[in-house]
Amino acid sequence: MIPMAPHTDPTDPATPTGPTVGFDLDMTLIDSRPGIRATWVALSERTGLRIDPDLIVSRLGPPLTEELAYWCPPEDIPAMADLYREMYPTYGIEPTLPMPGVRETIDAVHAAGGRAIVVTAKYEPNAKLHLAHLGIDADAVIGDLWAEGKGHALREHGASVYVGDHVGDVRGARTANALSVGVTTGPCDAAELREAGADVVLDDLTGFPAWLAGYVAERA
Repeated sequence: MIPMAPHTDPTDPATPTGPTVGFDLDMTLIDSRPGIRATWVALSERTGLRIDPDLIVSRLGPPLTEELAYWCPPEDIPAMADLYREMYPTYGIEPTLPMPGVRETIDAVHAAGGRAIVVTAKYEPNAKLHLAHLGIDADAVIGDLWAEGKGHALREHGASVYVGDHVGDVRGARTANALSVGVTTGPCDAAELREAGADVVLDDLTGFPAWLAGYVAERA
């Protein structure tokens, strides 16, 4: 069943006439592995924290504090998280690349009269830095949310679709009663995404504009 769009007023120019589509950030819109790896290496050099940066970037998705729990005592996590977030703009922004198809995807949402919002577990100020640096034109950015927590923001913004690369993103879409579109550009493969409940699975965002055109036509 295709989720219904939120109520819109076509006489109000500020009201979208198309769907509001939510997107995860890391490994969905951007390939942040080089920047995240560089930040973890710098954090390790500065603090003496012993980590495996390649393992860390192979499983991106969950919040920073969950990853830190593998590498430092619980009592050190808040301070380490604060320091990581402080260092991130220096090391994490410049090396990060846009995912293939990202600009065409955002343009397709806007061309359909919709809104493109980013709902991510990343620290919100750093998420906004990524989007500004890469020129990705999101209509709203909501950070510091994971899995089911994303669902509350999606519902608040009236999103009928949520796109992500992780099973946690599928759970967020389900919480919002939004259609879940998975992309296999992150740590979860197509089988994992489908098993978690994804309604649609794409190889990457290059296939999203065509899928969205069909979705909009069917809903109309």
